[in-house]
Amino acid sequence: MEDLSLQTINIGRIKSLTPIVDEYALGNDFIIGEVSGRRVEKSEILLSMLRYPFRFDGFIIFFLRRGHFRVDLNLNTFELKEHSVLMVVPGNIVKLSSPVDSHLVDTELIFVLVSREFMSGIRFDFNKVFQEGLRMWDNPCISLDGDDLKLAEDYFNLARTIVVSHRNNKLEVMGSLLTSFLYVLVDFWMARLSVAQKQESRSSARMNQVFERFIALVTEYHTTERGMAFYADKLCLTPKYLSKLVKQATGRSAPDWIDSFVILEAKNLLKYSDKTIKEIVFALHFPNQSVFYKFFKAHTDMTPSEYRKG
Repeated sequence: MEDLSLQTINIGRIKSLTPIVDEYALGNDFIIGEVSGRRVEKSEILLSMLRYPFRFDGFIIFFLRRGHFRVDLNLNTFELKEHSVLMVVPGNIVKLSSPVDSHLVDTELIFVLVSREFMSGIRFDFNKVFQEGLRMWDNPCISLDGDDLKLAEDYFNLARTIVVSHRNNKLEVMGSLLTSFLYVLVDFWMARLSVAQKQESRSSARMNQVFERFIALVTEYHTTERGMAFYADKLCLTPKYLSKLVKQATGRSAPDWIDSFVILEAKNLLKYSDKTIKEIVFALHFPNQSVFYKFFKAHTDMTPSEYRKG
């Protein structure tokens, strides 16, 4: 596939684009910050940056203490209500939508950004955990209450205290704390997934399974493959049957999902890469600029140049 690393955002890039002060960051490895009414000016600047889709080269944890936010993760929109936690893994394209209430006074969103390199150095076996049933793609957002909520708040408060302290070895201390917190999060997720799976019927489970595999393939191949025959062949299904299952599972057609991924990728490239539009046309395997312009205009009501300038 085409190397798309040019438009991938890391912590260093985010620090250069937003007024996050150094005392809330540990180099380019870890940031804990807050979007809230108590820091309206900086919150609005941060929100304006996060309203454009971007691919983050690391892990993000959103914890909404108060208020209501919408977060777009790839092509799924998640409603973060009070006491919600959302986990984003590397490679996903993220876009933070506007709050339902335009005033930030009653909103408190805590976010943690962790670099891929820092996460790879801690004692946490992601592969083992995911193989045992934790699927962040399908269930990245959960709501907390009771003792679970209290425990999560304690972790976030302790992390912020450590980052702003003058202690030595803060990065190592944070690594140990993060390892502990991730295992707690896994426990939260597994408990809620167990309940959800018991409530899922066999037929809906089949549709959802096919859709999950379809989306995983689209995520991998959307820059080069946009025909239904390719994905149906990969799933050993007919294009007609695949389209039917996707439509039943989501209410949207399979080609619409493919096109939406391409548009998301195009927006990401236009906003965060230095590629020319001609180079983006080549990266996304459109036959020429005219076809790309028509495709982008039809889906966004803007030309690629207008979106990039905006």
